[in-house]
Amino acid sequence: MINILSSDATTDESPFTESGPTDALRVRGASEASRAESPAAASRQASGEDPRSGQPHAANLISPTLRPASTADAPSRLLRELTGAQLIWEALLAEGVEVCFGYPGGAIMPAYDALPAYPIRHVLTRHEQGASHMADGYARASGKVGVAIATSGPGATNLVTGIATAMLDSVPMVCITGQVPSHLLGSDAFQETDITGVTLPITKHNFLVTKAEDIAPTLRQAFAIARSGRPGPVLVDITKDAQLGTASFDPEAEAPPLPERRLELADSGDFARAMALLSEAERPLILAGHGIIQAGAEDALLGLAARMDIPVTNTLLGLGGFPASHPLNLGMLGMHGEASANRAVQRADVILAAGMRFDDRVTGKLETFARRAKIIHLELDPAEIGKNVHADVPLLGCAKRSLTALLERAPEASHAAWRAEIGQSQRESAARDILALPDTGKLHAAHVLHDLWRLTGGRALIVSDVGQHQMWEAQYYKHEKPRSLLTSGGLGTMGFALPAAIGARFARPDEPIWVVVGDGGFQMTACELSTCAQEGLKVNIALINNGYLGMVRQWQEFFYGGRYVATPLKNPDFCKLAEAHGLDAMRVTERSDIARAVAWANGTEGTALIDFRVVEEDAVYPMVPAGAELDDMIRRPAASTEA
Repeated sequence: MINILSSDATTDESPFTESGPTDALRVRGASEASRAESPAAASRQASGEDPRSGQPHAANLISPTLRPASTADAPSRLLRELTGAQLIWEALLAEGVEVCFGYPGGAIMPAYDALPAYPIRHVLTRHEQGASHMADGYARASGKVGVAIATSGPGATNLVTGIATAMLDSVPMVCITGQVPSHLLGSDAFQETDITGVTLPITKHNFLVTKAEDIAPTLRQAFAIARSGRPGPVLVDITKDAQLGTASFDPEAEAPPLPERRLELADSGDFARAMALLSEAERPLILAGHGIIQAGAEDALLGLAARMDIPVTNTLLGLGGFPASHPLNLGMLGMHGEASANRAVQRADVILAAGMRFDDRVTGKLETFARRAKIIHLELDPAEIGKNVHADVPLLGCAKRSLTALLERAPEASHAAWRAEIGQSQRESAARDILALPDTGKLHAAHVLHDLWRLTGGRALIVSDVGQHQMWEAQYYKHEKPRSLLTSGGLGTMGFALPAAIGARFARPDEPIWVVVGDGGFQMTACELSTCAQEGLKVNIALINNGYLGMVRQWQEFFYGGRYVATPLKNPDFCKLAEAHGLDAMRVTERSDIARAVAWANGTEGTALIDFRVVEEDAVYPMVPAGAELDDMIRRPAASTEA
């Protein structure tokens, strides 16, 4: 059926965890709507074409153009005359913003000059990329919209990697950038960059604001877009003259409405067809992704799986959406997922995929993925349904609402034979686990992650960087609750973890936070140790130091004849580096010292770094080679065959 979803729809959930206005579709390429002042963008806008494909923009086909609204039509009541710079902070306060992350510069100086009058904490980063990752980490940890601020030109372009990271992982974020005065746009002025054009493919939407009166309504709309439907980053570029200008401010004005979108949401017939497949299945399986956590659908997922006795496997970003200790949990699937989970996917006869998009790291060779299974795809974004894997029954809509609808229709069921088959596969995998191998006295990264999980009781918030350590974390740190693992999934951004953990600290000030990071990725954003010191933050850092760009080295070992080109690292003394920032550090080379080191880090007042010197040439197992079938894995030899 057709549902008209309006922007003033409300739910009893936070805007981030529910679909908000309308289960609205993220429109990639909608960002050109308000950039007519930019000559580089004007020709794209005039043609109505996507510069990447030459085809009409999706926004031009299905929705009204999003444009900055004006306060001119506000009801008659007492208005205040404020500068554009003040209006930025007024709008952020109206959105409930308590903290932002940024780095000042010429084109954004008016905004910074106005900041001291407002009760918003500003965290000075050491690089704008760090600001975007901090805003991202704050959003992931809190479920709120993160805010990053930068100046024009290089300040704005330094945000790009963090914006792309948030886009691929559907994280709500608003980035505010200064821009050269409007009369200089298109003149190649000092530090002028068409940042709205640069970020067109990696934002959910973006705006160029050239008038003071448009600042507050545009920012209010940016927040609504960032958190609605499938969340994502929005960029608002504000010229310097707009910041210096004045306009009336209406503190009671509502955010401008989003355009309505017509989506064919799943109806009772769709849910009945899906439940018929699940009820008749002999080998059902649930694939639970990030959307479960985004929608707050954990209880509905648990209820459905338990009632129908259906095993559950998670994507990387879905970890924590289903309790790791539950007997139905199979762990992570995919390229470095559990072998038993990958085999279950290939053996299943019905798969319910909830809040996940079938990316290549999950499916392996698409043509042979789940070849025995009927697919029920429960997804908020219609662009994802059928994009990679055919859906026999598509269920478009919010994961929480859809899973609840399925749970209401679900009969009690048992799949003892199926679970026994999976159990046998799990026992075979356990025999190959490095934890089952004889202790050689060497310190393996898997030991560090397993012991960290045990020593923290699984209650820490883990912020993982990207690489081998990320996969070991996913395998050996068992996540029982949502938002307990923050990591870059879609973009795979090295350097994400430390700044994201800083942002997470402001979202969850009382929880233990551990950064899990490799020696390569750590050096990409190690400058943010200064931010930890200046802000007096408590973050623990588990540095997995193997002297290589480990995951690249593993590919070179397996697929490039062991030729380690540009992967060995000559590292600094990380303990001295931390101490140079006024932070505490220690080094661990033996497994017997892990417990003492973790206790020491937990007991320090500020940020503490542990340099774990692990085995250099270690590999993450299992591994599905690129282009291989999901169950065609490179496996670690079983313990009985090892010397």
